[in-house]
Amino acid sequence: MEHAFPCGNPALDFVGTLRARRNAAPREMLGSSASLDAWFRESGVTDTDPGSGPSDVVQAIALREAIYALVAARLTHEDYDDRALAVLNNAARQAPAVQRLTRIGRRIEATASQALSTVARVAIDILSGPDAELLKECGRPECTQVYLDRSRGFRREWCAMETCGNKMKAAAYRARKRGNPPLEPARKA
Repeated sequence: MEHAFPCGNPALDFVGTLRARRNAAPREMLGSSASLDAWFRESGVTDTDPGSGPSDVVQAIALREAIYALVAARLTHEDYDDRALAVLNNAARQAPAVQRLTRIGRRIEATASQALSTVARVAIDILSGPDAELLKECGRPECTQVYLDRSRGFRREWCAMETCGNKMKAAAYRARKRGNPPLEPARKA
């Protein structure tokens, strides 16, 4: 598997295809048509490679950045950027991926445009519905993955325990062993 899916949500996992976006050298996971096709297939948006081309990669990156801008605005309680809204809505305006029933089960086929439309529609559902209140960004400084916090008490801190959570806990453990415990949030009395 070429891509990671810590959120279990196509729109939010799509945002994570630019890893460590605040670092000096973020890691682009959609660097080619083949990478984009692999993301669509591995995410379950399609069952087959859509046959993406270079222009589809450009559109995918524009959509990803628009979704991130809208999620970031939501997290900081700012107004949505008009350009980001236009990119998202234009992608959603296209026909979505098509599901069909075959003798062996469900099959999803799509062009790159249809796959991007499916991702855009999921993002609209999140940003316009009750799940918008559950949006969070990973607490690991190097990670900028956004996710839906469905944990009890809304206390989840990381996009995924297997990756970021383990790294943060290991760093805190090493700091305690050195006698340099990490700062903890102030507790209310």
